[in-house]
Amino acid sequence: MALTKEERRLRIKRRIRKIVSGTAERPRMSVFRSNAQISVQLIDDTAGRTLVAVSSLCKEIAEKKGTKTEQAGFVGAAIAEKAKAAGIESVVFDRNGYLYHGRVKALADAARNGGLNF
Repeated sequence: MALTKEERRLRIKRRIRKIVSGTAERPRMSVFRSNAQISVQLIDDTAGRTLVAVSSLCKEIAEKKGTKTEQAGFVGAAIAEKAKAAGIESVVFDRNGYLYHGRVKALADAARNGGLNF
């Protein structure tokens, strides 16, 4: 029986999360992509808490008009800026089961250009 798209993504997500884990020095950068929005969090898995979070629903990003891919770029730049302010230089990227393509790639590239290492 064929898997649905969501089941397939969750299976990939579980496979990735077996390997990828964040620490306070190098948190996990987790991306969530819905049909209309995109958000990203920097997570310390050892303490079980979110250090920094940015979403396309944030006021300063929502004011900027553009396509969903451009919005993802704005979110990536914003997370890099907030991470620098929090003293975070490098992260572990967790694409959360989504393909590294389109909005996820745009977010990652913008975060790298903003100064995050992963």
